[in-house]
Amino acid sequence: METAEAMQKRRSIRKYTDEPVSKEDLDFLMHCAMSGPSAVNRRPWDFYIVTDPKVLEELRKASRYTNIVSPCAIVVCGNLSRALPMQLSEFWVQDCSAATENILLGAVSIGLGTVWCGIHPQKNAVKKVSAALNLSTKQIPLNIIFVGHPDQVFEPRDQYEEKRIHWVE
Repeated sequence: METAEAMQKRRSIRKYTDEPVSKEDLDFLMHCAMSGPSAVNRRPWDFYIVTDPKVLEELRKASRYTNIVSPCAIVVCGNLSRALPMQLSEFWVQDCSAATENILLGAVSIGLGTVWCGIHPQKNAVKKVSAALNLSTKQIPLNIIFVGHPDQVFEPRDQYEEKRIHWVE
């Protein structure tokens, strides 16, 4: 699948079959994630692949937007011990967001569905996810990506809006 096709086919999937996601597919998604750009190549990310039903249930309760039933979730965390120092430390958000988008595009390229549910900067959601995964204080959960075999189909779309482009020549 071409990259542009994957971008237009990528949709937020909120209904999944019960079929588990293979370890090979999850390994592929981790390779996609870690191929993303990172400020000064610090790679301040940690990924938690969750298939345990009890932990998935805890993740579903993290916020009002995370009540998604899927066989798997990937929690993308920023690890501040690998982030840039001082005022540059917040670049972890961009680095982990790039990794997240690579997971989403990688998933659609192999026929999986995903939905990106933001956690950071919601303090209560961060607290719940951190507790569910026993994260250290240096790890901040940016999002939960629910992953699975889609049980719903959407048409690819192009959301191009010329009026949002501003040429400075």
